[in-house]
Amino acid sequence: MTITTDCQVILFKPEGRIDLQGGMALSEKMTAVVAQCNQLWVIDLAKVDFMDSSGLVSLVKGLKVARQSGCRLVICNVQPPVRLILELTQLDSVFEIFSSYEDIFMDTSEKSLAVAN
Repeated sequence: MTITTDCQVILFKPEGRIDLQGGMALSEKMTAVVAQCNQLWVIDLAKVDFMDSSGLVSLVKGLKVARQSGCRLVICNVQPPVRLILELTQLDSVFEIFSSYEDIFMDTSEKSLAVAN
């Protein structure tokens, strides 16, 4: 898994499966981040081809941690099998989901949300 910190953007790039093991790894990475108010946490799922309930739990925990810290968590590049899981569990209405990483910033400027430069 790759984590990139650029200004106030924290980018998580898990790969493969987000099952029990992958979900735990993602949760550990998210809890290791020193959260600062107004950070943007991005989970790029471009290389994730499978997610089960354990993976969903890690996403929800991450969202909770981000919100409690005054951060915004978004998801991008969701592959069709993972999107199906998010839709079936209706979590697609809970998470902000973007088609691409670039779309996040186009939407951010339109909504006038705080993202530090």
